[in-house]
Amino acid sequence: MSADTLERSTVTVDFAGPYALSIDGKLVETNKSFDVFNPATNAVLAQAPEGTAEHMEAAIAAAKRAFPAWSAMDADARGALIERYADALEAHKEELITLLTQEQGKPRHSMATGEVEAAIHWVREVGKRRLPVEVIEDTDEHVVEVHHTPLGVVGAITPWNFPVLLGLWKVAPCLVTGNTMVMKPSPYTPLCTLRFGEIAQQIFPAGVLNIVSGGNDLGQQMTEHPDIAKISFTGSTATGKKVMASGSTNLKRITLELGGNDAAIVLADADWQPLIPTLFWAAFGNSGQWCIASKRLYVHRSIHAAFVKAFVDYAKDVKVGDGMDPATGLGPIQNKMQFGKLKDLFADVKANGYAVPLGGEIDESLAGNFVPVTIVDNPPEDSRIVKEEPFGPILPIIAFDDVEEVIAKANDSPFGLAGSVWGRDRDAAIAVAKRLETGTVWVNEIHIHGIDVPFGGHKQSGMGVENGQEGLAEFTNTKTYMFKK
Repeated sequence: MSADTLERSTVTVDFAGPYALSIDGKLVETNKSFDVFNPATNAVLAQAPEGTAEHMEAAIAAAKRAFPAWSAMDADARGALIERYADALEAHKEELITLLTQEQGKPRHSMATGEVEAAIHWVREVGKRRLPVEVIEDTDEHVVEVHHTPLGVVGAITPWNFPVLLGLWKVAPCLVTGNTMVMKPSPYTPLCTLRFGEIAQQIFPAGVLNIVSGGNDLGQQMTEHPDIAKISFTGSTATGKKVMASGSTNLKRITLELGGNDAAIVLADADWQPLIPTLFWAAFGNSGQWCIASKRLYVHRSIHAAFVKAFVDYAKDVKVGDGMDPATGLGPIQNKMQFGKLKDLFADVKANGYAVPLGGEIDESLAGNFVPVTIVDNPPEDSRIVKEEPFGPILPIIAFDDVEEVIAKANDSPFGLAGSVWGRDRDAAIAVAKRLETGTVWVNEIHIHGIDVPFGGHKQSGMGVENGQEGLAEFTNTKTYMFKK
């Protein structure tokens, strides 16, 4: 066994042990804790440490102290440590997958496994990425170079729907570009984040990555703090606006990945029958709790009735249940807050008498936050189910008559995250895609992401991008050097 392999093998974490904050290379216990619930049972899963304003101050101070040495480190040396971190995460992959299912609810065999594996792959590959120096001018008399320099301390605020993937999406590019980080996970799903923070303390120098769990007041403290140079936030548009406002105190750099109301458009010539499973999971994966879920499905009127029938036939066989059950296709809604919002939306659908060929009734006698797969057939364009982002397993399937009409309807939204277009005539589908006002559009495919593919929203779906060279650059300042020869 090589020395490097031996060193990696010593990175161990007791997943059965208590949870602690990660501050300045140490695990920090707190006087107070809060309950974390398993959404499949609503039983208390664990106690998470409740960080205070003093803990957050200590974490920010530690990140600030660590920044000079970390940013001065050779980029390849930083990248090597990040790849070691991926190895250490890989060693604990199975524990992370199980814990993710228990705290978030998503099925272990599919969504949870896919999330953790994708996150580890992202960390490993981003560790290999670099932002090259761009030479603008190089003559006998003069040189102009554009460099990317790190910002300093980055504050990351992560959501409850994909806590592992969306957390590590922020960690890897932040650290590889020479910044240090303080991360606050959602209080609904802090456990996996606390564990991958604990693993990080055995890899990175003290203060490079700090994790502080607790209430929303900690997020406001981060966004207002003068020693944090950038906030990377994933969450709702309403909260994103607050982040942007409070971050203006010291002109923080801000990346916001916010809500969406993505339209999927099935054109008249689409070979639609084989698309039913793809479009079902595009809408209902993670029980609809993802920003890029297809939340409005527009189908040409000539095929609409047959499409709805086939969609219902497929959907009714998908089991909703505990994510630890291998037979489960869709897990529970992650928290009572979101469960309450969905109950209100379901009540609106019922009160307005919209056609509901599947689902529509939430059984509140169940122990967990279970919501049935629900399809709403051709509701009006001004209905809440069409205009709002439900963030749950309910989907309107809407008939349209012509391309101009459906483009106008798809674009009639304050959101602009992503969308998809489906049709046999590829050029015609691309022509529709080019007119959609979104940050990402897929044609005859959906939910394809890549480490080198930028992802971000238009309009009120966000600001800035993640992934790709553009995403790396968001963790840096552009610095222009000019040298006279």
